[in-house]
Amino acid sequence: MGTVTTLPRGRALTREDLATMPDDGRRYELVDGSLVVTPAPSRRHQSALGELHLLLRAGCPPDLKVLFAPFDVALAEDTVVQPDLLVASRSAFTERDLPAAPLLVIEVLSPSTRHIDIGLKRARYETAGCPSYWVVDPDEPSLTAWQLEDGRYVETAHVVGHEAYAATSPYAVTIAPADLLD
Repeated sequence: MGTVTTLPRGRALTREDLATMPDDGRRYELVDGSLVVTPAPSRRHQSALGELHLLLRAGCPPDLKVLFAPFDVALAEDTVVQPDLLVASRSAFTERDLPAAPLLVIEVLSPSTRHIDIGLKRARYETAGCPSYWVVDPDEPSLTAWQLEDGRYVETAHVVGHEAYAATSPYAVTIAPADLLD
C-alpha cells in the first residue's frame, strides 16, 4: 500500500500550484493550502466505487449529475478536492470543475485515505456546506451517512453488510454495502 503525503510545511499552496502536478496515477488534492497526494486505489475500492456509480446514476433526476474522480471540486482557492463520487446540479458545473460544494459527496475508504476522508475532508465539506456526506468502507463492508443540520454533520445512518440504507437526499436510492463488492 502507498502512503499519503501532505506538502508543504511552509507556504500555503494555491490552485495554480495544483495545476503543475504531474500526471502520474496519483491523486493530487489541495486542502487548506496543503497538498494531499494519495496512491492509486485498490481493486476492492474501485469495485465499490463502480457499483455505487451505477446505483446513483440509475436513480438520478435529469437536473442532477453524478461524477466520479478525478474531477475537481473547488471549495476555496486553497482547497481543491476530488471526491470519489459526487452529485450536483448540472447547472453548477463548469468544464473545468465544480466551483461549489456538491449536494452529495461519497468517499470510499482505503487504508491510506481513511484518516483524511473521515477527518480532514469531512470537516472541509461540512464547512463548505455540502448537504450530504457518505463514507463507504469496502473492507467491513459498511456505509456511514451524515446530513448537514444547522451547519453541522449529524450521522443519519450506519449500515453494515446486507443492511440497506434508504437515502432520500439528494434523491431516493437504496444501498446495501455488501452488494457493492464482487
